[in-house]
Amino acid sequence: MQLQPKPADYPRIRKALSFYKVTSVVTGVMLLMLCAVMVMKYAFNVQLYLFTEDGFAHFYELAPEGLESDFQASGFDLFKAILIAHGWFYVVYLISDFLLWSPMRWGFMRFLLIALGGVIPFMSFFLEARIVREVDGFLDSRESALAPDTSHPTAAASSATTSKGSLER
Repeated sequence: MQLQPKPADYPRIRKALSFYKVTSVVTGVMLLMLCAVMVMKYAFNVQLYLFTEDGFAHFYELAPEGLESDFQASGFDLFKAILIAHGWFYVVYLISDFLLWSPMRWGFMRFLLIALGGVIPFMSFFLEARIVREVDGFLDSRESALAPDTSHPTAAASSATTSKGSLER
């Protein structure tokens, strides 16, 4: 039997879900940018530098193997910047994964599946939509089941009397 989230954790789960939504999109975009830069580097043998002597952005051919130390391109290496940024955003994505996974009391395989979203292109977008829909549906159904039934005036009056009586004690 799988454990269910505690009702006291529902607000924390909603906050973690909001954080997860943002980090999954940012990580997914950074991963797509990283893939584009890798295609430029390994398929077309060029690397993009910004703020170079040749203009704002310039593609330089990669140095021949063994001569990398002799090649010093001027400017900002966009490939390294995207690589480093994706690495750090992935760490934040894993933290958001944990903050959502832990109070939801999912199995460890679910944690690993969500973690893969940051390393497989486009997967974070699909997982984000699925996880958000699943968690929102779960929380909405549970919160509506926990809410007192106010559709009948007698039920509302009796719950108000009960809560008032418990406050007076």
